[in-house]
Amino acid sequence: MELSDANLQTLTEYLKKTLDPDPAIRRPAEKFLESVEGNQNYPLLLLTLLEKSQDNVIKVCASVTFKNYIKRNWRIVEDELNKICEADRVAIKANIVHLMLSSPEQIQKQLSDAISIIGREDFPQKWPDLLTEMVNRFQSGDFHVINGVLRTAHSLFKRYRHEFKSNELWTEIKLVLDAFALPLTNLFKATIELCSTHANDASALRILFSSLILISKLFYSLNFQDLPEFFEDNMETWMNNFHTLLTLDNKLLQTDLVSNAIQFLASVCERPHYKNLFEDQNTLTSICEKVIVPNMEFRAADEEAFEDNSEEYIRRDLEGSDIDTRRRAACDLVRGLCKFFEGPVTGIFSGYVNSMLQEYAKNPSVNWKHKDAAIYLVTSLASKAQTQKHGITQANELVNLTEFFVNHILPDLKSANVNEFPVLKADGIKYIMIFRNQVPKEHLLVSVPLLINHLQAESIVVHTYAAHALERLFTMRGPNNATLFTAAEIAPFVEILLTNLFKALTLPGSSENEYIMKAIMRSFSLLQEAIIPYIPTLITQLTQKLLAVSKNPSKPHFNHYMFEAICLAIRITCKANPAAVVNFEEALFLVFTEILQNDVQEFIPYVFQVMSLLLETHKNDIPSSYMALFPHLLQPVLWERTGNIPALVRLLQAFLERGSNTIASAAADRIPGLLGVFQKLIASKANDHQGFYLLNSIIEHMPPESVDQYRKQIFLLLFQRLQNSKTTKFIKSFLVFINLYCIKYGALALQEIFDGIQPKMFGMVLEKIIIPEIQKVSGNVEKKICAVGITKLLTECPPMMDTEYTKLWTPLLQSLIGLFELPEDDTIPDEEHFIDIEDTPGYQTAFSQLAFAGKKEHDPVGQMVNNPKIHLAQSLHKLSTACPGRVPSMVSTSLNAEALQYLQGYLQAASVTLM
Repeated sequence: MELSDANLQTLTEYLKKTLDPDPAIRRPAEKFLESVEGNQNYPLLLLTLLEKSQDNVIKVCASVTFKNYIKRNWRIVEDELNKICEADRVAIKANIVHLMLSSPEQIQKQLSDAISIIGREDFPQKWPDLLTEMVNRFQSGDFHVINGVLRTAHSLFKRYRHEFKSNELWTEIKLVLDAFALPLTNLFKATIELCSTHANDASALRILFSSLILISKLFYSLNFQDLPEFFEDNMETWMNNFHTLLTLDNKLLQTDLVSNAIQFLASVCERPHYKNLFEDQNTLTSICEKVIVPNMEFRAADEEAFEDNSEEYIRRDLEGSDIDTRRRAACDLVRGLCKFFEGPVTGIFSGYVNSMLQEYAKNPSVNWKHKDAAIYLVTSLASKAQTQKHGITQANELVNLTEFFVNHILPDLKSANVNEFPVLKADGIKYIMIFRNQVPKEHLLVSVPLLINHLQAESIVVHTYAAHALERLFTMRGPNNATLFTAAEIAPFVEILLTNLFKALTLPGSSENEYIMKAIMRSFSLLQEAIIPYIPTLITQLTQKLLAVSKNPSKPHFNHYMFEAICLAIRITCKANPAAVVNFEEALFLVFTEILQNDVQEFIPYVFQVMSLLLETHKNDIPSSYMALFPHLLQPVLWERTGNIPALVRLLQAFLERGSNTIASAAADRIPGLLGVFQKLIASKANDHQGFYLLNSIIEHMPPESVDQYRKQIFLLLFQRLQNSKTTKFIKSFLVFINLYCIKYGALALQEIFDGIQPKMFGMVLEKIIIPEIQKVSGNVEKKICAVGITKLLTECPPMMDTEYTKLWTPLLQSLIGLFELPEDDTIPDEEHFIDIEDTPGYQTAFSQLAFAGKKEHDPVGQMVNNPKIHLAQSLHKLSTACPGRVPSMVSTSLNAEALQYLQGYLQAASVTLM
């Protein structure tokens, strides 16, 4: 693509169309941009457009499109097409910083994110001058430019907060600190001075405070990995400045500045080498009274978010993304101080909690915010260790959590009016979620019907918290790792629970509420057959919801839990009555057809997984409705999207398991089509294991005569891949395949096909692959397949007994005993860098495995062999009977003593001897 005016105009028109709400206009435009993004100059056209276009909407759209393009394509992945040529990469890095700093803030943020993504891959080795270019901009005096640099540096360096310690990471941080620490400290000092100079200029302070926020975030990131020597000398100065800042009139300060300053104190007070800065009782009391308590208050901005921007409030509060709020920062500071000063801090705050509760009791309708602050203080004080999955895992023993729950939480939830004091209702429900491991089960059980009742609350926050609390309670584990609550204990509430959950989806603002849908899924999972009487109504409601959201999928978590709930409904019902599968097919197939025809990419992998589950429920031949779909599943376009691959392979496996004869007798192109898919998958390091899943199903289930003409070509493809790109993952899959082939077609057939490709190849495969690598095979079924296959090679392959292959007989037996008795060899060569299959970059929807559509583990030798060690002993006995004297001789002269002892144990267990 040339950097021409004509191409800029074309790009402008397509970008406009991507903003159109009509899918018929928007989707073709998005597909066009996908089709051209691999062309040289495409990213440079986007950058030119966002710099020179006169249309601000187009400029913003171009910046977002550019950022997403970088996100999808900048990382170079082995075996995948590199969509950005080197010349474009060089040009982007040469221009993007200047362009970012000279752009309006809305565009600046997008380009800053793009720089961060590029930096994650290229900095510092492939982008060594980035730091110098950024630091030099500090001298500009222009805070629009300075804040752009700070924002970019923050997005680049914040990953230091959560990366594992390593010499490589520390080397990089030291490089950054050498270049950045002094200029950042000087900028901080200068900005503080400017705040004093412009103390009466609100607009100037707003800009300066935003700089201080970003400096605080950078300081936090750069100091997170505990490299104290760079900031130690100035730490007392930094702390005193922030402490002074926070004791000013809070109303004058920006929330972000306050929260970041408090977070700074929280991070410092947790470090043992700064403990002395907080030991003075006056300092501790001042921080508790003047910093923490005022910032625990439920502010007007919090109330506005609670009522008018519930989704954002919930996201911040429940998912821990409220890092920038004053309350969250104050809570973190309480926890930080309690690390070394738990007794004094608990003592200081106990008085405040009692005082706040007394104020509330005087006039609840006016003073409810006092109780809200008290609950937050108690929560912060009591929470020593917490995870999102399990709630509080370690609590402050100085706080009586059960007593507080009974006296101050339950009374609010027992109120008949679910819409009264919604903030306090939300606080109480959140308390249950957080301290569910500390509150006795009998109290939690009392709260279940109260939570079900609050699913009807008008407040989005309250009914969302109620749903989330129920889901968390239903997930809790008791003795023996069973669920804490049994289906029998929840059964009395089943009808009202299901009714209120589905009604909650009709409340304003909650039509796609992921917490409600997750609670529906979890309720199905806990209650099991107790939901069967309600399934016809429930599946109708779920199908209607699926149809509605498929028009414009926008809530990935909601969609995932919805499909999980559908799978649970199918599993639970069809376990009790397999014939009911047809009812689900009637309900779902019209919607599935629409999704497939409209190419709703986000839903297609889910549809394939649900169809697999339905198809596997059929015990006999495949219904014609499925067979009509089969040829479409082999279309190359479906396999271009990596997110489709695992689900498509699973569905094809279901076809092969249930209808191999039907497929074999169908059109002549069916098997070549399947093998074409196998060939594509086997060529990819990321997806080769999926290719083997498909191949193994073909070998196991298809009639042998239908595959005969293709067998040699299959092995040639596998050897070609072995020669060009041998990885541990491929070897493990290859070993399972050849042993399954041996079981299905016989040991002699395996030897003949190897030697038919090249003389003596069978011996080379034994010597170079099977014997040295078999210890790498993992998984019980996989190991069993290999054990049975190798047993066949040892005992049912005549060339192993009377040709030059005989010398490999004992080493092969030794390797099999090793597979039984030695630990798995999980070493991986240094040169292998495995791609995380579920994190392969690309524009396609990532694959999301449905837990409740999971495929049952299939053992292809289950009916033939129960215990592979006994099977080996019996097979050796049979062989020794056919050729007396030879097997004992080979075993006793060549097998090592430890292996021989194990073998004798197998023979004894099988009650046989070697003749």
